Amino acid sequence: MTHPTYLLLHVADPLESGQFYGDLLRCAPVESAPTFVLFALETGLKLGLWSREGVEPASAPVSGSVEICIRVDDRDAVDATFADWKARGVTMLMEPVEKDFGRTFVASDPDGHRLRVFAPAEDLAQPSAG
Repeated sequence: MTHPTYLLLHVADPLESGQFYGDLLRCAPVESAPTFVLFALETGLKLGLWSREGVEPASAPVSGSVEICIRVDDRDAVDATFADWKARGVTMLMEPVEKDFGRTFVASDPDGHRLRVFAPAEDLAQPSAG
């Protein structure tokens, strides 16, 4: 079966977005150029930041309808991540709340891409016993 291994965001300024994501994810890019920045994350996922100006075929500069989701260990980690990101000046779209799937908040990158941090509800985090 084919599984996604690469997430590519079209951004206005790859170097600026690269700085944002490097600070946020606390890792350095494996490739960095004025038109493209690439992160190879510990999960195996690659995050690419490509200059919107060079994308072929051209893409519309619309964001916010897709989210990058980051799972953390528990609800305290959601709150701690929110406090850390807010202190670093990350744009917050939604403060931590409880949803049916768990505790979550939503932030935004410089291009308006949504970043959701969440901890699954306890009943969802445990394998079923049946």
